[in-house]
Amino acid sequence: MIRLLIVEDSALMRKLLGQIFVAEGDFEVEFARNGTEALNIIQTFKPDVVTLDIHMPSMDGLTCLDRIMLEHPCPVVMVSSLTEEGAEETLAALEIGAVDFIAKPSGAISLKMDELAPPLVEKVRLAAAVRIRRSRRLAERVRMAQGGVPVVRRPVAGPSPGASSVPGLVLIGTSTGGPPALDAVLSRLPADFPWPVVVAQHMPGSFTGPLARRLDKICPMTVTEVTGQTRLTAGNIYIARGDADILVSKRGGSLVAMVAPESPAYRWHPSVERLVQSALKHVPPGDLIGVMMTGMGNDGAAAMAELKASGGRTIAEAEETAVVWGMPGELVRLNGASVIRPLNEIGDHLVGWIG
Repeated sequence: MIRLLIVEDSALMRKLLGQIFVAEGDFEVEFARNGTEALNIIQTFKPDVVTLDIHMPSMDGLTCLDRIMLEHPCPVVMVSSLTEEGAEETLAALEIGAVDFIAKPSGAISLKMDELAPPLVEKVRLAAAVRIRRSRRLAERVRMAQGGVPVVRRPVAGPSPGASSVPGLVLIGTSTGGPPALDAVLSRLPADFPWPVVVAQHMPGSFTGPLARRLDKICPMTVTEVTGQTRLTAGNIYIARGDADILVSKRGGSLVAMVAPESPAYRWHPSVERLVQSALKHVPPGDLIGVMMTGMGNDGAAAMAELKASGGRTIAEAEETAVVWGMPGELVRLNGASVIRPLNEIGDHLVGWIG
């Protein structure tokens, strides 16, 4: 049995969430109405996984999460709203140590629980299997291990009007555990890094803009969300918009990133597989580097394996640092990883390859 603690101040939401997991047959469920109550229950119930609402009386979700990570580390899945405020708070929770999040549907919750149930159960099952290190705080630990990273961006000159292309392109794919992993890797790239970086992080559309702004504050390179056709230039990191896919193409001799509607041919979005496939159509494999980091499933593994087989280079995050070794593990299984590196070495490895 999987011991699950549901922390939620709404009686209706507690009931609906409880029904979902009890119906699965292999969950032992306990409930808490706020963070204070949750911390008391955790000491005796010792849950395998916790679902944690962000907005609660007495003690809010972020404060409660911080205490859990310090005092009783265990996997936590945040339950948040789809608003921009909810996105900012969720990203903060992931930095503190939450494994994943699920976004509450808007409107009448009870009418949309059938839609919410499958991804919620999948995320909670996956989280229950994650081994949490005490005070995980991934990005903070990596920065401390590396002696700190620069947080002040120095502007880099833009391309000259006649420039028609860039030397190459870095493609990064990630999912569960991705935001703090991106923080740790992208903050290591200098402002004059010569290749643009395109990132496909599985997230809802209301979350990717806040993610880009959050990363932009700590990265020497400029970080933006791709919301339309965007020319790819050195010194820039491009975050794919959620609830859509991102494609690499050429317009007027220049490489561009384009937003495309979600394709039903791909399960996860923004699709890493579709991103890499599109780049292979317009960029020589030798001018591409694929980076596969923490995430469940296998999105992008086949395309990155093809990239390597065609003469490109790839990096898979090592199992010991990945929150979930699904996507990078699948790349390794397909013999698609040129190198396997722990998270704290990926950024410097990119600089070494390209510099």
